[in-house]
Amino acid sequence: MTDLTVNNEMEAHALDWIATQQKIMQQDLWTLAEINSGSYHVEGVNKVADTLAQWSQKLDCEVEFIDLPPHDVVDDSGQLNQKPLGRALRLFKRPQAPTQVFLCAHMDTVFPIDHPFQKISHLEDDIINGPGVADLKGGIVVMFKALEAFERSPLQHQLGWEILFNPDEEIGSPSSAKLFPEIAQRHHLGLIYEPSFADGNLAGARKGSGNFSVVTRGKAAHAGREHHLGRNAIRAMADFTCALDDLNGQQPGITINPGFVKGGGAVNIVPDTCTMRFNIRIEDSQQQAWCEDKIATILADINAVDGISIELHGGFGRQPKVLSEANQTLCKLVQSCGQSLGLSLEFLPTGGCCDGNNLAAAGLPNIDTLGVQGGKIHSADEYMHLSSLTTRSQLSALILLRLAQSEDLVWLQREGMVRASC
Repeated sequence: MTDLTVNNEMEAHALDWIATQQKIMQQDLWTLAEINSGSYHVEGVNKVADTLAQWSQKLDCEVEFIDLPPHDVVDDSGQLNQKPLGRALRLFKRPQAPTQVFLCAHMDTVFPIDHPFQKISHLEDDIINGPGVADLKGGIVVMFKALEAFERSPLQHQLGWEILFNPDEEIGSPSSAKLFPEIAQRHHLGLIYEPSFADGNLAGARKGSGNFSVVTRGKAAHAGREHHLGRNAIRAMADFTCALDDLNGQQPGITINPGFVKGGGAVNIVPDTCTMRFNIRIEDSQQQAWCEDKIATILADINAVDGISIELHGGFGRQPKVLSEANQTLCKLVQSCGQSLGLSLEFLPTGGCCDGNNLAAAGLPNIDTLGVQGGKIHSADEYMHLSSLTTRSQLSALILLRLAQSEDLVWLQREGMVRASC
């Protein structure tokens, strides 16, 4: 039996059982990580969903696939196209139990089907390199094993749970985000399996984020004979980009990043189209309003130029995550569980965003970095600590067990919470 500081024999048995599952978890991780599931690789994302649906048999739960609408994307030529997305997968059990917990993990990665980064390799005995091993397929394995452990306990009937595996988080959850407000109404709290920070600590408050595309249109003309008849879309985009970037530093906490630009072709033709994409990070809703007002002014100025038009697409898809009193209480519970495992966990603010932002905006307190310990995510150097499969599964199992056996969950009571008949 484990010699860690736990409340009772039941918790000790759960943690000991998880410790016997390390090799199985590693095998499961290899299975998931070597399925390419770039956000727009629908076949790969759906293969991950099918795999998880098979794994769910161990949990004896209800299974539902959810078709999502396509994602509107402005392509490099400035045209608005629809890109299909994979299916979401929903698992749920005991929706009428007194405590309801929502768990969430995304199936997609940032690595498309043609990216060279497709396989797992060992860097050290305990460290592997591979696509999505930290973000977020290791977290999926952690979640499943924690739930398996919980379902083996005599407390299982005290707590119901629901999982959403979404296919589009890495592109901002443009379609699956619409599911979160209703989900939030059915639950007391959320657990999300993004990777922890490289040092093992967890994310607390998060900035909000907006993704935008902008297209300038002018008039093509021969660059030698009739240059004066042309209207240069690249110059118009340069004016917009400079004015946009000049907003950086004017408000503390706001960062604006022009990240992609494409326009023109042959240099003897005045370019008539240019496309640019940019991201904004904010700390509160007032900053969002300030950014929207400033951008509207810049757009109006450029649209006033003879022969030039500019159009904006996109918006703020994720609101800032501010830690409510209930969320702070949940953080203390997680820290207490961590202490029982010998983990000293701090909650640190971050400029990064995830579905924890969406849940917080819908009023659901949540912890959103319960996945594995790793780093250098979104790059071919992504890595994770294999041993964290066990420790983080134990952490989540302990959270679920203590929620189920707690007699004082007043802080979980949410106004307007709806008990869904799933």
